[in-house]
Amino acid sequence: MSTSVEPVSERSAAEVNEEIRALWLRSGGTLSVEQRAEYQRLVLEWAAVAHQRADAA
Repeated sequence: MSTSVEPVSERSAAEVNEEIRALWLRSGGTLSVEQRAEYQRLVLEWAAVAHQRADAA
């Protein structure tokens, strides 16, 4: 059994946040069903990265 922790994302929270902002800009403020799914995925990725960084600090 490995005790190493796999990184959640190769991207930083800032990079994920930038993608979230770009998604909102492209959508014009109203997300389609597909965009909502992408937004959810990005928010979960951002939260995981932010949590991982906080634990490392």
